[in-house]
Amino acid sequence: MRYRVRQHSPAARPTPIVVKASRMPASKQTTARPLVIASVMLSMFMIAIEATIVSTAMPQIVGELGGLTLYSWVFSAFLLTQTVATVVFGKLSDVYGRKPMLLAGIGVFLLGSLGCGFAWSMPSLIAFRLVQGIGAGAMQPVGLTLVGDLYAAEERGRIQGALASVWAISAVLGPVVGALIIAKTSWAWIFWLNVPIGILAALGFVLFLREDLGPVRSKVDVPGALLFTVAMGALMTALTESGSADATVAAAAGAVAVVAAALFVWWERRAAEPMISFELWSRRPIAAANGASLLAGMALIGLTTFLPMYVQGVMRQTPVVAGLALTVMVLGWPVGATFAARSFARFGLKPLLAVGAALVPTGAVAFLMLTPEMPPALAGAGSLVMGLGMGLLSTSSIVLIQEIVSWSERGSATASNLFSRNLGSTLGAAVFGAVLNHGLARPGATSPIGSEELQKVLASGQGSAALDGARALLQGALHNTFWAVFLISCGAAAVALLVPHVPLGRQVRTSAT
Repeated sequence: MRYRVRQHSPAARPTPIVVKASRMPASKQTTARPLVIASVMLSMFMIAIEATIVSTAMPQIVGELGGLTLYSWVFSAFLLTQTVATVVFGKLSDVYGRKPMLLAGIGVFLLGSLGCGFAWSMPSLIAFRLVQGIGAGAMQPVGLTLVGDLYAAEERGRIQGALASVWAISAVLGPVVGALIIAKTSWAWIFWLNVPIGILAALGFVLFLREDLGPVRSKVDVPGALLFTVAMGALMTALTESGSADATVAAAAGAVAVVAAALFVWWERRAAEPMISFELWSRRPIAAANGASLLAGMALIGLTTFLPMYVQGVMRQTPVVAGLALTVMVLGWPVGATFAARSFARFGLKPLLAVGAALVPTGAVAFLMLTPEMPPALAGAGSLVMGLGMGLLSTSSIVLIQEIVSWSERGSATASNLFSRNLGSTLGAAVFGAVLNHGLARPGATSPIGSEELQKVLASGQGSAALDGARALLQGALHNTFWAVFLISCGAAAVALLVPHVPLGRQVRTSAT
């Protein structure tokens, strides 16, 4: 038998995933769910470990390749193409199926990984990081969409909790593995390490994932995809460069983003099969859940960027303590996701989503209370609470969104939520960076604390009297930043209250011969 999804809409397309059932003949090709999920976890692991392992190796990479002024673009390039590709590949998976998009994403990611290892200069490394980001933008949304295809909502949360634990494990393993690779061999292996993992994931999808799509009649909205890519790429470039001394690039990118976005909206309203369905994105559950995810993503980037700076520079703790204060957030995330998974049937989707959104500003209150004399445990407690909230919010949002759409919309809907969170991170980096820079401006002076002076503050253990003024200025600037994080977190909690009640089981699984 084949398990399909019966939708409320009469025009809904049945799920083409062929799921293994006990009464199915052994000769029948079926999807082995545990092995497919293992492949999804492997693909997620490659994405999750990238941030921490690359950060560990960047000093050695810059020392060999040079190009210190392009340092931040090694990370920004990956995020830029990942965010844009998320929406594009989410839509393509609705047209061509999950399996081809997952395999394409793995192939592109491995191509970029190989290129990064062979990079001969910083610009070439950035170019290959752009390629890596495209692959990540395919794997993450399509992998989460596949979970929605294979599992009912009651089971889906448990699987997404396991996927969330991949990020926690990666956060712990990344610095350790990166340090070992740098100590024992070339930094190129931090990228080449993805090759065997990616091959195993691809084999899992090839051997164990079965789809029965039938003839594909939909057409891909190529002009819409290109305009969306240009608009979002230009927007993220403008946001990334907004804090630089030379605003020319940011202004030019912003102008391109406005023009491309206007053309995109004009085209999509006339396209027969648009790249982005405004009707889908504007549905109240999706719009509210995505709005809460965007604001929560902004708050999250504020925490991850500036909490270690406060603990190390203002509280005068070691980098290890600063890292631990942030690591508990990454550990709290899968705990929140797992709790949500076990509680959907008991409490419902909306209450868990609302509680998760409320925990984000609750954790942010701890950062408003920080002073140089406070124990670092307070920072860790606030970080843990925010992590628990993000785990509840993210898992509940994705399950809720997947519950109200058909198979043919599930990839786009899932991608819209991930896109919102990633865009929130980019917006947050620009907003909080501006708040910090404003706070660092000396009263009556035209220039903020210099980078060398700031580096001395962050590097000094117990500090010296000569740096006390700079440290006090840094404390005030970071305190303003934490207030901005708190206010945006409150906005996320308020938007989450707009999410309507969505009962589990709106998609009724039935068997069909």
